[in-house]
Amino acid sequence: MPELPDLTAVELVARYRAKTLSPVEVTEAVLARVEAREPELHALYAYDPRGAREDAKASESRWHAGEPLGPIDGVPLTLKENIATRGTPVPLGTAATSLAPAPEDAPAGARVRESGGVLLGKTTMPDYGMLTSGLSSFHTASRNPWDTTRTPGGSSAGAGSAAAAGYGPLHVGTDIGGSIRLPAGWCGLVGLKPSFGRVPVDPPFLGRVAGPMTRTVADTALLMSVLSGVDGRDHLSLPPSSLDWASLSAEVKGLRIGLHLDPGVGLPVLPETIAAVTEAARLFEAAGAVVEPVSPFLRREMLDGLDTFWRVRAWSDMSALPEERRAKVLPYIADWAAGGADVSGVDAYRGFAQIDAIAVATLRATERFDVVLSPTCPVSAPPADWPSPTNDPRRPFEHVAFTVPYNMSGQPAVSINCGYTSDDQPIGLQISGRRFADLDVLRAAAAYETLRSTPRPWP
Repeated sequence: MPELPDLTAVELVARYRAKTLSPVEVTEAVLARVEAREPELHALYAYDPRGAREDAKASESRWHAGEPLGPIDGVPLTLKENIATRGTPVPLGTAATSLAPAPEDAPAGARVRESGGVLLGKTTMPDYGMLTSGLSSFHTASRNPWDTTRTPGGSSAGAGSAAAAGYGPLHVGTDIGGSIRLPAGWCGLVGLKPSFGRVPVDPPFLGRVAGPMTRTVADTALLMSVLSGVDGRDHLSLPPSSLDWASLSAEVKGLRIGLHLDPGVGLPVLPETIAAVTEAARLFEAAGAVVEPVSPFLRREMLDGLDTFWRVRAWSDMSALPEERRAKVLPYIADWAAGGADVSGVDAYRGFAQIDAIAVATLRATERFDVVLSPTCPVSAPPADWPSPTNDPRRPFEHVAFTVPYNMSGQPAVSINCGYTSDDQPIGLQISGRRFADLDVLRAAAAYETLRSTPRPWP
């Protein structure tokens, strides 16, 4: 039998309902896991065991009365540091931020509280969320539980580490270029980037989403049933919907699947990664799916243009800071953002225009498929003290060529474990779908859970 911190959220809620397990018992077991692992992993910010115990006690009373607040009442969870919670400062991963307490919960924070979730604390992120790493000028660098000499990825770094280590079953990250899926891939998790606007965020921004990081597809779906609630603060959010998130069964036979192994730009894909993703496609094909190759569709000018625009955006924010605060930004991020200081207005617009170019190219390349399979990342997790797989601020996004297209196009995409490298590192399989077809993506991922071999034990 798994230990209490390793039970899924679906299992916990079923046991609470049957009154065979208490949220207080579970929370105490999870807090013990945190105390044992956190000194080496550094996954948490604003860790609040007292608040978690109070939440768990209140949940226990509700379950005894048969009156749970929502689908995740009593389930331990974390929120990424940039998802505001009332009364807690939001440093954005950087020592340059003024630490003013947040006046209210952001949408994701409000939804999990309304549903009775037991909030353990926040999870760490790098400066401004602009690294695939846990390096930060504010937080101690987070580590990957599979190999603590490596990064868990980022920018949802602490969330990836916490989920893999069993700090409870539910974790919420954010993603603007791969920040949920990349750490999910490197930590062996299920990480969903929902359709743009499916989960309200505040403040909203092009391509940015919030979404679940869990160990199972069913837990991701359960958390989506909560996170996708309406919130008027996000003017870019989708209209209210009545998706049946628990409906994960689907017929694989006849499914039209694209197999995308060459992004067209960026780091070369490791042979072990290609082999693992190809084997996943073979399993789908053996179950009756029709698999066809997807040609490369991302071009150098697209990735470079996006880099230019994001540098300009970062520099516009950083240049407004007082000099003494700007000096506290992580040097890698400071060097990268400084590249936007002298960009002309025309070049900044041309960079911005690549968002639409990427969106159009992605939609056209994938429109004939129900889902597309690809690696989540071309390479495995680099050392914990590297800010990115290239370790070079002049080439910061060479690893996001499989993930970032779906941020720009707004399509849903999930990462799920599909194997391990020869040095025992998880390999992520990305499954993307048509715009707004979040359930199709989760159903394909749930089908793959039944097709793949049993994953290795959690670290």
